[in-house]
Amino acid sequence: MQTRRFAALTGLAAAGVALGVAEVVAILTGATTSPLVSVGGVVIDSVPAKVKDFAVAVFYTYDKLALSVGMLIILAIVAALIGILAARREIWGYLGLGGFGVIGIVAALSRHNAPWYAFVPTLVGVLAGAGTLRWLLTREAGDNATPEERRSFLRTAGYTLVGAVVVGFASRWWSTRRGVEADRASVNLPPVAPNSVAPLPPSADAGLPDLSPFVTPNQDFYRIDTALVVPQLTTEDWQLRIHGRVDKEITISWDELLKRPMIERYITLACVSNEVGGDLISNTKWQGVRVSDLLDEARPQAGADQVVSRSIDGFTAGTPTAVLRDGRDAMLAIAMNGEPLPVEHGFPVRMVVPGLYGYVSATKWLVELELSSFADFDAYWIKRGWAAQGPIKTESRIDTPRAGANPRAGEVTIAGVAWAQHRGISKVEIQVDDGAWQTATLLPVPSTDTWRQWTLQWQATPGRHRLTVRATDNGGQTQTDAVAPPDPDGATGWHSVNVEVR
Repeated sequence: MQTRRFAALTGLAAAGVALGVAEVVAILTGATTSPLVSVGGVVIDSVPAKVKDFAVAVFYTYDKLALSVGMLIILAIVAALIGILAARREIWGYLGLGGFGVIGIVAALSRHNAPWYAFVPTLVGVLAGAGTLRWLLTREAGDNATPEERRSFLRTAGYTLVGAVVVGFASRWWSTRRGVEADRASVNLPPVAPNSVAPLPPSADAGLPDLSPFVTPNQDFYRIDTALVVPQLTTEDWQLRIHGRVDKEITISWDELLKRPMIERYITLACVSNEVGGDLISNTKWQGVRVSDLLDEARPQAGADQVVSRSIDGFTAGTPTAVLRDGRDAMLAIAMNGEPLPVEHGFPVRMVVPGLYGYVSATKWLVELELSSFADFDAYWIKRGWAAQGPIKTESRIDTPRAGANPRAGEVTIAGVAWAQHRGISKVEIQVDDGAWQTATLLPVPSTDTWRQWTLQWQATPGRHRLTVRATDNGGQTQTDAVAPPDPDGATGWHSVNVEVR
Protein backbone atom coordinates (compact mmCIF):
# COMPACT_ATOMS: atom_id res chain seq x y z
CA MET A 1 0.00 0.00 0.00
CA GLN A 2 1.30 3.43 -0.92
CA THR A 3 2.02 5.68 2.03
CA ARG A 4 -0.16 8.69 2.73
CA ARG A 5 2.86 10.95 2.87
CA PHE A 6 3.89 10.18 -0.68
CA ALA A 7 0.30 10.34 -1.89
CA ALA A 8 -0.21 13.74 -0.29
CA LEU A 9 2.97 15.02 -1.93
CA THR A 10 1.68 13.75 -5.27
CA GLY A 11 -1.49 15.78 -4.85
CA LEU A 12 0.45 18.90 -3.83
CA ALA A 13 2.77 18.62 -6.82
CA ALA A 14 -0.13 18.13 -9.25
CA ALA A 15 -2.02 21.12 -7.86
CA GLY A 16 1.18 23.19 -7.90
CA VAL A 17 1.73 22.44 -11.56
CA ALA A 18 -1.90 23.26 -12.33
CA LEU A 19 -1.62 26.67 -10.69
CA GLY A 20 1.86 27.39 -12.06
CA VAL A 21 0.87 26.62 -15.64
CA ALA A 22 -2.34 28.64 -15.23
CA GLU A 23 -0.30 31.65 -14.10
CA VAL A 24 1.96 31.32 -17.14
CA VAL A 25 -1.04 31.25 -19.49
CA ALA A 26 -2.58 34.21 -17.62
CA ILE A 27 0.40 36.31 -18.71
CA LEU A 28 -1.13 36.14 -22.20
CA THR A 29 -4.82 36.23 -21.30
CA GLY A 30 -4.68 38.81 -18.50
CA ALA A 31 -3.97 38.68 -14.78
CA THR A 32 -7.65 38.60 -13.85
CA THR A 33 -8.12 35.29 -15.73
CA SER A 34 -5.85 33.49 -13.28
CA PRO A 35 -7.94 30.92 -11.37
CA LEU A 36 -6.47 32.01 -8.04
CA VAL A 37 -7.30 35.65 -8.78
CA SER A 38 -10.75 34.85 -10.15
CA VAL A 39 -11.75 32.68 -7.21
CA GLY A 40 -10.26 35.22 -4.82
CA GLY A 41 -12.38 37.93 -6.42
CA VAL A 42 -15.52 35.84 -5.98
CA VAL A 43 -14.60 35.26 -2.33
CA ILE A 44 -14.08 38.99 -1.78
CA ASP A 45 -17.44 39.78 -3.34
CA SER A 46 -19.29 37.00 -1.54
CA VAL A 47 -18.09 36.91 2.05
CA PRO A 48 -20.26 38.70 4.63
CA ALA A 49 -19.39 42.31 5.43
CA LYS A 50 -18.45 41.35 8.98
CA VAL A 51 -15.74 39.05 7.66
CA LYS A 52 -14.32 41.82 5.50
CA ASP A 53 -14.40 44.24 8.41
CA PHE A 54 -12.53 41.68 10.50
CA ALA A 55 -9.91 41.22 7.76
CA VAL A 56 -9.29 44.95 7.49
CA ALA A 57 -9.19 45.36 11.27
CA VAL A 58 -6.67 42.52 11.70
CA PHE A 59 -4.56 42.78 8.54
CA TYR A 60 -5.13 46.43 7.54
CA THR A 61 -3.60 47.06 4.09
CA TYR A 62 -2.37 43.45 3.94
CA ASP A 63 -5.90 42.05 3.88
CA LYS A 64 -5.65 40.84 0.28
CA LEU A 65 -2.28 39.23 0.91
CA ALA A 66 -3.80 37.45 3.89
CA LEU A 67 -6.65 36.24 1.69
CA SER A 68 -4.23 34.90 -0.92
CA VAL A 69 -2.18 33.08 1.70
CA GLY A 70 -5.31 31.64 3.29
CA MET A 71 -6.57 30.40 -0.06
CA LEU A 72 -3.22 28.75 -0.80
CA ILE A 73 -3.23 27.00 2.57
CA ILE A 74 -6.76 25.66 2.00
CA LEU A 75 -5.82 24.62 -1.53
CA ALA A 76 -2.75 22.81 -0.26
CA ILE A 77 -4.79 20.84 2.29
CA VAL A 78 -7.39 19.83 -0.30
CA ALA A 79 -4.67 19.00 -2.85
CA ALA A 80 -3.03 16.68 -0.33
CA LEU A 81 -6.39 14.95 0.24
CA ILE A 82 -6.85 14.58 -3.52
CA GLY A 83 -3.47 12.90 -3.74
CA ILE A 84 -4.38 10.46 -0.96
CA LEU A 85 -7.69 9.62 -2.66
CA ALA A 86 -5.97 9.24 -6.03
CA ALA A 87 -3.54 6.75 -4.54
CA ARG A 88 -6.51 4.56 -3.64
CA ARG A 89 -8.36 5.06 -6.89
CA GLU A 90 -6.86 7.16 -9.66
CA ILE A 91 -10.18 8.48 -10.99
CA TRP A 92 -10.84 10.29 -7.71
CA GLY A 93 -7.76 12.41 -8.27
CA TYR A 94 -8.94 13.47 -11.72
CA LEU A 95 -12.40 14.22 -10.39
CA GLY A 96 -10.89 16.35 -7.63
CA LEU A 97 -8.79 18.34 -10.07
CA GLY A 98 -11.78 18.62 -12.40
CA GLY A 99 -13.87 20.01 -9.57
CA PHE A 100 -11.29 22.70 -8.93
CA GLY A 101 -11.26 23.42 -12.65
CA VAL A 102 -15.02 23.93 -12.78
CA ILE A 103 -14.83 26.34 -9.84
CA GLY A 104 -11.98 28.28 -11.48
CA ILE A 105 -13.69 28.48 -14.87
CA VAL A 106 -17.03 29.62 -13.45
CA ALA A 107 -15.26 32.21 -11.30
CA ALA A 108 -13.20 33.52 -14.23
CA LEU A 109 -16.18 33.87 -16.55
CA SER A 110 -18.29 35.55 -13.85
CA ARG A 111 -15.89 38.47 -13.29
CA HIS A 112 -16.78 41.94 -14.51
CA ASN A 113 -15.77 42.49 -18.16
CA ALA A 114 -14.34 38.97 -18.35
CA PRO A 115 -13.22 38.05 -21.91
CA TRP A 116 -14.72 34.94 -23.49
CA TYR A 117 -11.35 33.19 -23.21
CA ALA A 118 -11.11 33.75 -19.44
CA PHE A 119 -11.49 29.96 -18.93
CA VAL A 120 -8.29 29.09 -20.84
CA PRO A 121 -5.71 29.41 -18.00
CA THR A 122 -7.76 27.20 -15.68
CA LEU A 123 -8.42 24.60 -18.37
CA VAL A 124 -4.78 24.39 -19.45
CA GLY A 125 -3.67 24.32 -15.82
CA VAL A 126 -6.02 21.46 -14.89
CA LEU A 127 -4.86 19.41 -17.87
CA ALA A 128 -1.24 19.96 -16.88
CA GLY A 129 -2.08 19.05 -13.29
CA ALA A 130 -3.85 15.88 -14.39
CA GLY A 131 -0.83 14.86 -16.49
CA THR A 132 1.45 15.48 -13.54
CA LEU A 133 -0.80 13.44 -11.27
CA ARG A 134 -0.73 10.52 -13.69
CA TRP A 135 3.04 10.73 -14.10
CA LEU A 136 3.74 10.84 -10.35
CA LEU A 137 1.29 8.02 -9.59
CA THR A 138 3.29 5.74 -11.86
CA ARG A 139 6.48 6.64 -9.99
CA GLU A 140 5.06 6.74 -6.47
CA ALA A 141 6.90 4.68 -3.84
CA GLY A 142 4.69 2.24 -1.93
CA ASP A 143 5.20 0.47 1.36
CA ASN A 144 7.46 -2.14 -0.26
CA ALA A 145 9.67 0.36 -2.04
CA THR A 146 13.41 0.41 -1.38
CA PRO A 147 14.98 3.40 0.37
CA GLU A 148 16.50 4.53 -2.93
CA GLU A 149 13.10 4.36 -4.66
CA ARG A 150 11.59 6.44 -1.89
CA ARG A 151 14.37 9.05 -2.12
CA SER A 152 14.00 9.16 -5.89
CA PHE A 153 10.27 9.80 -5.65
CA LEU A 154 10.70 12.47 -3.01
CA ARG A 155 13.25 14.24 -5.21
CA THR A 156 11.02 14.03 -8.27
CA ALA A 157 7.84 15.19 -6.55
CA GLY A 158 9.66 17.79 -4.47
CA TYR A 159 11.43 19.32 -7.46
CA THR A 160 8.16 19.32 -9.38
CA LEU A 161 6.36 21.15 -6.57
CA VAL A 162 9.12 23.69 -5.98
CA GLY A 163 9.48 24.32 -9.70
CA ALA A 164 5.75 24.87 -10.08
CA VAL A 165 5.71 27.31 -7.15
CA VAL A 166 8.67 29.26 -8.55
CA VAL A 167 7.13 29.42 -12.02
CA GLY A 168 3.78 30.50 -10.58
CA PHE A 169 5.20 33.31 -8.47
CA ALA A 170 7.52 34.44 -11.27
CA SER A 171 4.60 34.57 -13.68
CA ARG A 172 2.50 36.54 -11.20
CA TRP A 173 5.38 38.97 -10.66
CA TRP A 174 5.97 39.32 -14.39
CA SER A 175 2.31 39.90 -15.20
CA THR A 176 2.14 42.79 -12.73
CA ARG A 177 5.50 44.32 -13.64
CA ARG A 178 4.97 44.19 -17.37
CA GLY A 179 1.57 45.91 -17.09
CA VAL A 180 1.22 49.65 -17.44
CA GLU A 181 4.32 50.99 -15.71
CA ALA A 182 5.92 51.88 -19.05
CA ASP A 183 2.75 53.70 -20.08
CA ARG A 184 2.64 55.53 -16.76
CA ALA A 185 6.30 56.54 -17.10
CA SER A 186 5.58 58.10 -20.51
CA VAL A 187 2.80 60.37 -19.21
CA ASN A 188 3.51 64.10 -19.39
CA LEU A 189 1.24 65.86 -16.94
CA PRO A 190 -0.40 69.00 -18.33
CA PRO A 191 0.41 72.31 -16.65
CA VAL A 192 -1.89 73.75 -14.02
CA ALA A 193 -2.75 77.44 -14.16
CA PRO A 194 -1.21 79.36 -11.23
CA ASN A 195 -4.62 80.45 -9.97
CA SER A 196 -5.70 76.78 -9.90
CA VAL A 197 -3.02 75.70 -7.42
CA ALA A 198 -3.60 75.66 -3.67
CA PRO A 199 -0.27 76.80 -2.12
CA LEU A 200 1.08 74.95 0.89
CA PRO A 201 1.86 77.17 3.90
CA PRO A 202 5.57 76.76 4.74
CA SER A 203 4.76 76.09 8.40
CA ALA A 204 2.05 73.47 7.79
CA ASP A 205 4.40 70.70 8.88
CA ALA A 206 6.07 70.67 12.30
CA GLY A 207 8.58 68.11 11.07
CA LEU A 208 8.64 66.20 14.34
CA PRO A 209 9.81 62.58 14.64
CA ASP A 210 6.86 60.14 14.66
CA LEU A 211 4.43 62.90 13.63
CA SER A 212 2.75 62.04 10.32
CA PRO A 213 4.11 64.45 7.69
CA PHE A 214 1.54 66.90 6.40
CA VAL A 215 2.02 65.50 2.88
CA THR A 216 2.00 61.71 2.73
CA PRO A 217 4.57 60.29 0.29
CA ASN A 218 2.96 58.25 -2.47
CA GLN A 219 4.58 55.02 -1.30
CA ASP A 220 3.14 55.50 2.20
CA PHE A 221 -0.41 56.40 1.18
CA TYR A 222 -2.84 53.89 2.63
CA ARG A 223 -4.51 51.43 0.28
CA ILE A 224 -7.83 49.70 0.90
CA ASP A 225 -9.83 48.35 -2.05
CA THR A 226 -11.42 45.16 -3.32
CA ALA A 227 -8.90 44.42 -6.08
CA LEU A 228 -7.01 41.18 -5.43
CA VAL A 229 -4.88 42.02 -8.48
CA VAL A 230 -4.25 45.65 -9.39
CA PRO A 231 -6.06 46.44 -12.67
CA GLN A 232 -3.76 47.26 -15.58
CA LEU A 233 -5.36 49.94 -17.74
CA THR A 234 -3.36 51.95 -20.27
CA THR A 235 -4.06 55.56 -21.18
CA GLU A 236 -4.71 54.44 -24.75
CA ASP A 237 -7.45 52.05 -23.65
CA TRP A 238 -8.90 54.36 -20.98
CA GLN A 239 -12.08 56.27 -21.55
CA LEU A 240 -14.76 57.67 -19.28
CA ARG A 241 -18.43 57.25 -20.05
CA ILE A 242 -20.95 59.58 -18.34
CA HIS A 243 -24.47 58.29 -18.84
CA GLY A 244 -27.71 57.31 -17.15
CA ARG A 245 -30.20 59.98 -16.15
CA VAL A 246 -28.55 62.80 -18.08
CA ASP A 247 -29.64 64.99 -20.96
CA LYS A 248 -26.34 64.49 -22.76
CA GLU A 249 -24.28 61.32 -22.65
CA ILE A 250 -20.52 61.97 -22.77
CA THR A 251 -17.50 59.80 -23.56
CA ILE A 252 -14.05 61.23 -22.87
CA SER A 253 -10.66 59.83 -23.94
CA TRP A 254 -7.40 60.30 -22.07
CA ASP A 255 -6.14 62.94 -24.51
CA GLU A 256 -9.43 64.82 -24.25
CA LEU A 257 -9.27 64.73 -20.47
CA LEU A 258 -5.76 66.22 -20.44
CA LYS A 259 -6.97 69.18 -22.52
CA ARG A 260 -9.49 70.21 -19.88
CA PRO A 261 -8.72 72.81 -17.20
CA MET A 262 -6.76 71.26 -14.34
CA ILE A 263 -6.72 72.07 -10.64
CA GLU A 264 -4.22 71.09 -7.96
CA ARG A 265 -5.34 70.63 -4.36
CA TYR A 266 -4.19 69.14 -1.07
CA ILE A 267 -6.93 66.74 0.03
CA THR A 268 -7.04 64.20 2.84
CA LEU A 269 -8.68 60.85 2.14
CA ALA A 270 -9.89 58.53 4.90
CA CYS A 271 -11.17 54.96 4.93
CA VAL A 272 -14.40 54.29 6.78
CA SER A 273 -12.72 51.22 8.31
CA ASN A 274 -10.26 53.45 10.15
CA GLU A 275 -10.44 52.81 13.88
CA VAL A 276 -10.03 55.66 16.37
CA GLY A 277 -6.31 56.39 16.37
CA GLY A 278 -5.81 54.32 13.21
CA ASP A 279 -3.67 55.14 10.17
CA LEU A 280 -6.06 54.41 7.29
CA ILE A 281 -5.93 58.10 6.41
CA SER A 282 -3.46 60.07 4.27
CA ASN A 283 -3.02 63.52 2.79
CA THR A 284 -1.45 64.40 -0.52
CA LYS A 285 -1.47 66.87 -3.41
CA TRP A 286 -3.85 65.85 -6.19
CA GLN A 287 -4.12 67.09 -9.76
CA GLY A 288 -7.20 66.59 -11.86
CA VAL A 289 -10.37 67.84 -13.53
CA ARG A 290 -13.37 69.05 -11.54
CA VAL A 291 -16.22 66.55 -11.59
CA SER A 292 -18.75 69.38 -11.45
CA ASP A 293 -17.60 70.68 -14.86
CA LEU A 294 -18.29 67.30 -16.44
CA LEU A 295 -21.67 66.95 -14.74
CA ASP A 296 -22.64 70.42 -15.90
CA GLU A 297 -21.98 69.31 -19.48
CA ALA A 298 -23.96 66.09 -19.05
CA ARG A 299 -26.86 67.95 -17.35
CA PRO A 300 -28.25 65.53 -14.73
CA GLN A 301 -32.00 65.06 -14.88
CA ALA A 302 -34.41 65.67 -12.04
CA GLY A 303 -34.25 62.92 -9.42
CA ALA A 304 -30.70 61.87 -10.34
CA ASP A 305 -29.46 62.28 -6.77
CA GLN A 306 -26.63 59.71 -7.00
CA VAL A 307 -23.55 59.46 -9.18
CA VAL A 308 -22.38 55.85 -9.42
CA SER A 309 -18.66 55.70 -10.15
CA ARG A 310 -17.54 52.38 -11.61
CA SER A 311 -14.06 50.87 -11.76
CA ILE A 312 -12.70 48.78 -14.63
CA ASP A 313 -12.97 45.75 -12.31
CA GLY A 314 -16.65 46.37 -11.57
CA PHE A 315 -16.39 48.04 -8.15
CA THR A 316 -19.01 50.75 -7.60
CA ALA A 317 -19.39 53.69 -5.23
CA GLY A 318 -22.41 55.96 -4.93
CA THR A 319 -21.82 59.67 -4.31
CA PRO A 320 -24.56 62.26 -3.74
CA THR A 321 -24.90 64.36 -6.89
CA ALA A 322 -25.42 67.48 -4.78
CA VAL A 323 -22.07 66.97 -3.03
CA LEU A 324 -20.25 66.79 -6.36
CA ARG A 325 -21.84 70.09 -7.43
CA ASP A 326 -21.72 72.12 -4.19
CA GLY A 327 -18.46 73.90 -4.98
CA ARG A 328 -15.98 71.55 -3.28
CA ASP A 329 -12.94 70.41 -5.24
CA ALA A 330 -14.16 66.93 -6.18
CA MET A 331 -12.04 65.78 -9.08
CA LEU A 332 -11.07 63.10 -11.52
CA ALA A 333 -7.48 62.85 -10.32
CA ILE A 334 -4.61 61.94 -12.64
CA ALA A 335 -1.66 62.73 -10.36
CA MET A 336 -0.42 62.51 -6.77
CA ASN A 337 2.36 64.78 -5.50
CA GLY A 338 3.29 65.87 -9.00
CA GLU A 339 3.53 62.34 -10.43
CA PRO A 340 1.04 60.30 -12.47
CA LEU A 341 -1.11 58.18 -10.17
CA PRO A 342 0.67 55.06 -8.97
CA VAL A 343 -0.93 52.00 -10.57
CA GLU A 344 -2.08 50.67 -7.19
CA HIS A 345 -3.78 54.00 -6.48
CA GLY A 346 -5.90 54.08 -9.61
CA PHE A 347 -3.79 54.89 -12.67
CA PRO A 348 -4.75 56.39 -14.98
CA VAL A 349 -7.78 58.09 -13.35
CA ARG A 350 -9.54 57.93 -9.97
CA MET A 351 -12.15 59.86 -8.03
CA VAL A 352 -11.20 62.19 -5.17
CA VAL A 353 -13.99 63.82 -3.17
CA PRO A 354 -13.14 65.84 -0.05
CA GLY A 355 -15.35 65.29 2.96
CA LEU A 356 -16.60 61.76 2.21
CA TYR A 357 -15.22 58.40 3.24
CA GLY A 358 -13.58 56.53 0.40
CA TYR A 359 -16.19 53.78 0.13
CA VAL A 360 -18.72 56.28 -1.28
CA SER A 361 -16.39 58.46 -3.29
CA ALA A 362 -12.81 57.38 -4.03
CA THR A 363 -13.20 54.89 -6.89
CA LYS A 364 -9.89 53.87 -8.46
CA TRP A 365 -9.29 52.82 -12.08
CA LEU A 366 -12.39 54.85 -12.94
CA VAL A 367 -14.11 54.25 -16.29
CA GLU A 368 -17.75 55.20 -15.75
CA LEU A 369 -20.04 57.74 -14.08
CA GLU A 370 -23.70 56.82 -14.13
CA LEU A 371 -26.39 59.24 -12.94
CA SER A 372 -28.89 57.29 -10.89
CA SER A 373 -30.71 57.59 -7.58
CA PHE A 374 -30.19 56.11 -4.15
CA ALA A 375 -33.67 54.61 -4.41
CA ASP A 376 -32.76 52.72 -7.58
CA PHE A 377 -29.23 51.45 -6.97
CA ASP A 378 -27.08 50.27 -4.06
CA ALA A 379 -23.32 50.44 -4.65
CA TYR A 380 -20.84 47.74 -3.61
CA TRP A 381 -20.51 48.50 0.11
CA ILE A 382 -24.10 49.62 0.57
CA LYS A 383 -25.27 46.13 -0.38
CA ARG A 384 -23.10 44.90 2.46
CA GLY A 385 -24.74 46.99 5.15
CA TRP A 386 -22.76 50.23 5.20
CA ALA A 387 -24.51 53.60 5.25
CA ALA A 388 -25.54 54.98 1.87
CA GLN A 389 -23.89 58.35 2.49
CA GLY A 390 -20.60 58.64 4.34
CA PRO A 391 -19.65 62.16 5.48
CA ILE A 392 -16.35 62.08 7.36
CA LYS A 393 -16.62 62.58 11.10
CA THR A 394 -14.54 64.98 13.17
CA GLU A 395 -11.62 63.00 14.58
CA SER A 396 -8.10 63.44 15.97
CA ARG A 397 -5.07 61.31 16.76
CA ILE A 398 -1.98 61.48 18.94
CA ASP A 399 1.13 60.56 16.95
CA THR A 400 3.78 61.42 19.52
CA PRO A 401 4.53 60.28 22.11
CA ARG A 402 3.51 56.81 21.01
CA ALA A 403 1.54 54.49 23.23
CA GLY A 404 3.92 52.81 25.66
CA ALA A 405 6.63 55.45 25.18
CA ASN A 406 8.99 56.35 28.01
CA PRO A 407 9.79 60.07 27.68
CA ARG A 408 12.00 61.81 30.20
CA ALA A 409 10.47 64.16 32.77
CA GLY A 410 10.37 67.80 31.72
CA GLU A 411 9.03 69.45 28.61
CA VAL A 412 7.56 66.89 26.21
CA THR A 413 5.96 67.75 22.87
CA ILE A 414 2.59 66.12 22.32
CA ALA A 415 1.62 66.25 18.64
CA GLY A 416 -0.73 64.68 16.14
CA VAL A 417 -3.28 65.35 13.45
CA ALA A 418 -6.98 66.22 13.43
CA TRP A 419 -9.42 66.19 10.55
CA ALA A 420 -12.93 67.18 9.53
CA GLN A 421 -12.61 67.38 5.76
CA HIS A 422 -14.54 70.17 4.07
CA ARG A 423 -15.44 71.64 7.47
CA GLY A 424 -11.97 72.16 8.87
CA ILE A 425 -10.54 72.06 12.38
CA SER A 426 -10.84 75.10 14.67
CA LYS A 427 -9.56 73.66 17.97
CA VAL A 428 -7.69 70.69 19.38
CA GLU A 429 -7.54 69.96 23.11
CA ILE A 430 -5.39 67.61 25.18
CA GLN A 431 -6.22 66.11 28.55
CA VAL A 432 -3.53 64.64 30.80
CA ASP A 433 -5.03 61.99 33.05
CA ASP A 434 -8.26 63.52 34.47
CA GLY A 435 -7.01 67.09 34.37
CA ALA A 436 -8.39 70.13 32.58
CA TRP A 437 -8.45 70.25 28.81
CA GLN A 438 -5.52 72.23 27.38
CA THR A 439 -5.72 73.96 24.00
CA ALA A 440 -3.09 72.87 21.50
CA THR A 441 -1.39 75.03 18.88
CA LEU A 442 -2.81 74.51 15.39
CA LEU A 443 -0.52 74.66 12.38
CA PRO A 444 -1.78 76.41 9.21
CA VAL A 445 -3.44 74.51 6.39
CA PRO A 446 -4.06 75.30 2.69
CA SER A 447 -7.80 74.57 2.98
CA THR A 448 -10.48 72.92 5.09
CA ASP A 449 -10.12 69.76 3.00
CA THR A 450 -6.94 68.53 4.71
CA TRP A 451 -5.99 67.20 8.09
CA ARG A 452 -4.29 69.63 10.46
CA GLN A 453 -1.21 69.12 12.57
CA TRP A 454 -1.25 70.32 16.19
CA THR A 455 1.26 70.49 19.02
CA LEU A 456 1.24 71.02 22.79
CA GLN A 457 4.14 71.49 25.18
CA TRP A 458 3.61 69.34 28.28
CA GLN A 459 5.55 69.55 31.53
CA ALA A 460 5.75 65.84 32.14
CA THR A 461 6.18 64.48 35.65
CA PRO A 462 7.51 61.01 36.48
CA GLY A 463 4.98 58.20 36.52
CA ARG A 464 2.30 56.67 34.34
CA HIS A 465 0.02 59.09 32.46
CA ARG A 466 -2.88 58.89 30.03
CA LEU A 467 -3.01 61.45 27.20
CA THR A 468 -6.33 62.07 25.42
CA VAL A 469 -7.16 64.27 22.44
CA ARG A 470 -10.36 65.73 21.04
CA ALA A 471 -11.02 68.15 18.18
CA THR A 472 -13.65 70.74 17.28
CA ASP A 473 -14.55 71.57 13.69
CA ASN A 474 -15.24 74.99 12.19
CA GLY A 475 -18.95 74.47 12.71
CA GLY A 476 -18.40 74.33 16.46
CA GLN A 477 -19.02 70.58 16.69
CA THR A 478 -16.66 68.79 19.10
CA GLN A 479 -15.97 65.16 18.36
CA THR A 480 -17.98 62.82 20.52
CA ASP A 481 -16.49 60.62 23.22
CA ALA A 482 -19.10 57.96 22.48
CA VAL A 483 -17.24 54.88 21.31
CA ALA A 484 -18.58 53.37 18.08
CA PRO A 485 -17.04 50.90 15.60
CA PRO A 486 -16.42 51.81 11.95
CA ASP A 487 -19.55 49.92 10.84
CA PRO A 488 -21.80 51.36 9.41
CA ASP A 489 -20.63 54.96 8.91
CA GLY A 490 -17.30 55.55 10.66
CA ALA A 491 -15.73 55.04 14.08
CA THR A 492 -16.08 57.59 16.89
CA GLY A 493 -14.45 58.19 20.26
CA TRP A 494 -11.45 59.98 21.74
CA HIS A 495 -7.95 58.71 21.08
CA SER A 496 -5.82 58.07 24.17
CA VAL A 497 -2.28 56.78 24.74
CA ASN A 498 -0.59 55.66 27.94
CA VAL A 499 3.02 56.66 28.60
CA GLU A 500 5.49 56.03 31.42
CA VAL A 501 7.53 59.18 32.16
CA ARG A 502 11.02 58.46 33.55
